[in-house]
Amino acid sequence: MIGSVWRRLQLLCAQGVVNLIGADKIQARVLDGEPLDNIHRVEPYGFSYRPKPGSRAYLFFPAGDRSYGVALVIGDKRYQMDLQEGEVALHDDQGNFVKIGHGGVVTAKASAKVIADTPLFETTQDAKIGGKLIVMGGADIMGAISNNGKNVGSSHTHAETGVNTMGVN
Repeated sequence: MIGSVWRRLQLLCAQGVVNLIGADKIQARVLDGEPLDNIHRVEPYGFSYRPKPGSRAYLFFPAGDRSYGVALVIGDKRYQMDLQEGEVALHDDQGNFVKIGHGGVVTAKASAKVIADTPLFETTQDAKIGGKLIVMGGADIMGAISNNGKNVGSSHTHAETGVNTMGVN
């Protein structure tokens, strides 16, 4: 009796290497080489991911029944980021990431581009652009505008004439 209970307890949890990945199930090979097919992949609400073959899965089998399992966590040290204690990051297998670091710095790295599909992109403080600014639509500027430290807005004057530029006609 105790032997049977002990065997069931040993079958509750396992770790394995992911072989196949579906939308909601995986196939994994556990440490004893046993392939397991009916393993449900759990995703936290609002967060989706698709692990790569070779990832490590930490599995739970209710009642120790290996015919049905749940992958509680799937991780992949091949793509693990080097973070400082307390930092958080979202990343993929190709080096793209968003990292919340110390000092209130959020770093985003994308190999191609970042797309914000929204009717309004707003920042409450300054924006600094290290490359060229390309505006595909019009531009409405509220406040002063300068170029190389010189006022070029509607209230600037031309030194040679002293005449105030009143805007574009």
